[in-house]
Amino acid sequence: MPNNETNLVDLGFLDARCKLIDIAAFMDRIERSGQTDDYRYQALLKALTALQSKNRAEAVLNSLSDPTSKPVEEATAGPAAGAWKG
Repeated sequence: MPNNETNLVDLGFLDARCKLIDIAAFMDRIERSGQTDDYRYQALLKALTALQSKNRAEAVLNSLSDPTSKPVEEATAGPAAGAWKG
């Protein structure tokens, strides 16, 4: 790599590594508590499979987002949960 280019791996690897370990620890806690049927945990599992997509960030965001286009009549706390309950 030429010396004048920023090494993105150097800049981001440790942060990504930390986040990955946090996700793994969270999943371990959920599994130990027997709460794997929660829709948010299931959405997280689905989002992890989206990492295999070409446009990873877009695929992960779409997997967690409300796919409907019809407006709701009354706002609820659902969208604030971070995952589409469906």
